Amino acid sequence: MNFLKTGLLGLFSLFAFQVKAQSDTANTRSYADQVMIRVNLDTNIESYIFSAGKGKDAFETTLSINNKTKTSVSIDYRIISATVSFTPRFLDGNNDDEMKGKSSYTDLSFRFFPGRFIQNVYYKNVRGFYVENMKDLSPEWQEGRDPYIQFPDLRVQTFGGSTSYILNENFSARSIYTQGEWQKKSSGSWIPFVDYDLTIFRNKIDGVKSKEIQYNIGGNIGYFYNWVIGNKVSISPYLAVGIGGKFSSYRDIENARAKENAQYATIRMQGGLHIGYNTDRFLFGGRMNFKAYAYDQKDNQTVENNNLYSLLYIGYRFPPPKAVRNTYDKIQKTIPFL
Repeated sequence: MNFLKTGLLGLFSLFAFQVKAQSDTANTRSYADQVMIRVNLDTNIESYIFSAGKGKDAFETTLSINNKTKTSVSIDYRIISATVSFTPRFLDGNNDDEMKGKSSYTDLSFRFFPGRFIQNVYYKNVRGFYVENMKDLSPEWQEGRDPYIQFPDLRVQTFGGSTSYILNENFSARSIYTQGEWQKKSSGSWIPFVDYDLTIFRNKIDGVKSKEIQYNIGGNIGYFYNWVIGNKVSISPYLAVGIGGKFSSYRDIENARAKENAQYATIRMQGGLHIGYNTDRFLFGGRMNFKAYAYDQKDNQTVENNNLYSLLYIGYRFPPPKAVRNTYDKIQKTIPFL
């Protein structure tokens, strides 16, 4: 724990020199002095596509999770934005356990905005997958009648983050990511960013346990644009591409000698569209995002990880309670970065 604390403090210090007081400018309206609470509802499609062969011999297997809709709550104050996500069982599409098996999904993320930097850190835990394209495996299979092949013990844990830098000082990325600001004039910016994560795959089939650890790192460049319509509506598209590396270590827990190490070059792409309505107190909107990356695993075999989701949100801003403001001020004396 001390090591983690030291590492986080070291990370924060990298951006400390960029910190400036957040206030209104000619291009943006800042809400840093307000507490903002948002409730988000989004469809989460977490899938892994395994492809083997070429041409007519190509074959794909798609692993997905049962939970298709998640709810998240976000709290913003000053330069910090925190979000916790979960999948309520009562929502349609989250409870088809008999056919698809039981899945669970949790996600916790923090985003910081020191100056023109954006720092994001997150933790994600997903468990319980099923084979989505059963019709390709068995032509006689019928949806609603036959169960899907399930992997209830397949668990994927991810610890990750990204570091971005906004090249155009007149562009407000925060107005898109968290609505912590409102951009008054239409503007765009190139944003280079580095993303990285540690992912742990654990599975158990017929009592045999396996474990794979993957390290991913990539360099990306994207263009973000905020088109302001009137005083309260904005439309914000973006598209980013990048390359990176994946480092994998697999082992059979029951057989210590069954261990494999591999390295791959990755290609990734992501994009999205955000539409928002904003007032000083109320805000709402929606967005659609996609992320995809692929890498060659073996000759004539590739693996893709695709994530596609749409999101609706509604939020409210209010002056911070005295206890919240005083607590933040005390923490800021210890961590000037905040």
